[in-house]
Amino acid sequence: MTAALPVLPVLLPVLGAGLSLLRLPHAVVRALSTGILTAVLVCEAALLVLADTRGPQALHVGGWPAPLGITLVADRLSALLLTVSTLVALAVLVFAIGQGTAEERPRTAALFHPAYLLLVTGVSLAFLSGDLFNLFVAFEVMLAASYVLITLDADENRTRAGMTYTIVSLTSSLLFLSLVALVYAATGTVTLAQLGPRLAELPDGLRGAFALLLLAVLGIKTAIIPMHFWLPDSYPTAPAPITAVFAALLTKVGVYALLRTQTLLFPRTDVWILLACAAIITMLVGILGAIAQDDLNRLLSFTLVSHIGFMLFGLALFDTRGLTGCILYVVHHIVVQAALFLAAGLAVRRTGTAALHRLTRRTSPGVLVVLFAIPAMSLSGIPPFSGFIAKLALLRAGVAQGGPAAYALAAAALLTSLLTLYAMTRVWTSAFAARSPDHKEAAPPTPPDAPPARPRGTRLMLAAAAGMTAAGLTIAACAGPLARLGERAAEDLLHPQAYRSVVLGEGER
Repeated sequence: MTAALPVLPVLLPVLGAGLSLLRLPHAVVRALSTGILTAVLVCEAALLVLADTRGPQALHVGGWPAPLGITLVADRLSALLLTVSTLVALAVLVFAIGQGTAEERPRTAALFHPAYLLLVTGVSLAFLSGDLFNLFVAFEVMLAASYVLITLDADENRTRAGMTYTIVSLTSSLLFLSLVALVYAATGTVTLAQLGPRLAELPDGLRGAFALLLLAVLGIKTAIIPMHFWLPDSYPTAPAPITAVFAALLTKVGVYALLRTQTLLFPRTDVWILLACAAIITMLVGILGAIAQDDLNRLLSFTLVSHIGFMLFGLALFDTRGLTGCILYVVHHIVVQAALFLAAGLAVRRTGTAALHRLTRRTSPGVLVVLFAIPAMSLSGIPPFSGFIAKLALLRAGVAQGGPAAYALAAAALLTSLLTLYAMTRVWTSAFAARSPDHKEAAPPTPPDAPPARPRGTRLMLAAAAGMTAAGLTIAACAGPLARLGERAAEDLLHPQAYRSVVLGEGER
């Protein structure tokens, strides 16, 4: 049974998506989707335990060994991110069910659940792929599902934003497919476990060109500045649960792909100056863009772009400390970003607007204030929350590395954290700070496309947002064990002998 675990995170959501296309009652489809994601989460937790105690777990699909067949590989890093991502996907699904994102709109009822499960399938396949081509396929599955989700019951603005998102993603996909073809022509394989040694045999110029092209391709999907322009225009237009799952997962899949490919295929022994510069620019320009926004969702989207720079910070150092900090930051950011967008969705639902100057504390109950405040402080790096722990790990890694590039990264990270705190304070004073007793405002308008308020639905939405906030607090409480797990995962990235052995067997390394 344990031998089949690596395929279940891909297989179960696909089966669930197919079943949800049948003409089943809404209650059955909701139970099916929730049950599938719960089962996937249990499988991934077991896979994480196995990967941590026994080493990487590999499954050769159809019994065909690499490089002839498709190999799914789960090591500590991929299993950890799988578990956290599915936890977030499950919470967001509960939020969407409470909000009535699908069932309250007849045109979307038949598409939401299968598209959502296919999105989870794409994310799982990306984390488990053992070769470049299937990594490309995973991104295409995510693209197809996300385009359906972002344009469900869409108006003109959402359709335009969805087209922008799709065109940029397809352009990136064409570059990715071209890269796969060029790499195969140069090396004779696309299996990640084989590519590292074979790429090392190529001339330095050609090898460097492949590394830069891969960085550009994944930089678009990860929203590294200046390749970020599609994200702030696309994410804020979608319904709150769709925006939350996109912000939490899609860019992190790009970060994972960067971590996996750059360490496995293009290992370094010193700071990667180009990536360090990209990290600094992404952190500072992204947070300055957030400060300039009056729309809550666009502000959070620019903040998302900015904090991708923290993950690049850890990868650019190319040592165990830096990669450990990067892994901690990815885990923290997946959970906290989802919590922020869910809390923002609740606030916008109550006020009927995302404009900061029109949001009011009067419409925000005390529980919603807490649900926004905790992830906002964590994102800003306030102790003792998870963001502080992850940023501290990165700063310590930068200081330990030394050198102008590492110190510049650390300085940019500190400045970005201060500016993030300022941006979150702006949101707090606009949407959640208490007003004077004599302050009067007209009742906020209800969004024209909002489903009717339902007490049970509101409780589900609050429970999902509270679950994400609690998950963020759990990360902080378990910082010690999680940091040790992250350090072991970082060592796996820098010393991939076990990864290659489980994929290729005792033959070629």
